[in-house]
Amino acid sequence: MSIFSRTRDIIAANFSDLLDKAEDPSKMIRMIIVEMEETLVEVRASAARTIADQKEMRRHVAKLERLQADWADKAQLALSKDREDLARAALIEKRKASDMAEQLSHEISVLDDSLRAFEADIEKLQTRLREARSRQSAIAARLESAENRVKLRTLLASERVDEAMARFDALERRVDYAEGRADALSLADSNAKPTLADEIAALAAGDRVDDELEAMKRALRKEG
Repeated sequence: MSIFSRTRDIIAANFSDLLDKAEDPSKMIRMIIVEMEETLVEVRASAARTIADQKEMRRHVAKLERLQADWADKAQLALSKDREDLARAALIEKRKASDMAEQLSHEISVLDDSLRAFEADIEKLQTRLREARSRQSAIAARLESAENRVKLRTLLASERVDEAMARFDALERRVDYAEGRADALSLADSNAKPTLADEIAALAAGDRVDDELEAMKRALRKEG
């Protein structure tokens, strides 16, 4: 079933009212866009036929203009031969061709007005179509946002979230335990028996201290 009955309905349509009254706004906007696209195609086709008609009429006007010139030449020839009757008849035919050309020129002018109206309608239809497509994108975005919010709320209310958080807690406890073991091993290492290298290094440090102490004693004796 058609939403619009003619081009003017589309141009004057209030999309907000149509969408507010629709049970399914997404479906309604798709129907509006399809019908507008079809109407735009029909208007362009009508404009193309009008242009074709104009071209054919202009060709006929050109032929009639040539015919007028031909009858004028014949009338001139007849008059030069003292055949006024033939000259008169030729001028009558010339007048007929002139009247037909004038009528066709008027029809071409009427078609010019129609083409200007088609052009204005096409421009307005394109504007409304862009508006409808923009509305479609906005509706789709709002619908997606609403659906995502529903999914998020459903997920947050789900027991699976609690289970996942419990698994995270268990994992953190395992990490804490592993770090505790590593710290305990470090403590054990610090209390362990010195190695041979450590003992030799301590002896060397002791020698340096003894040497410094003897040096201080000698200095005191010299002062005394």
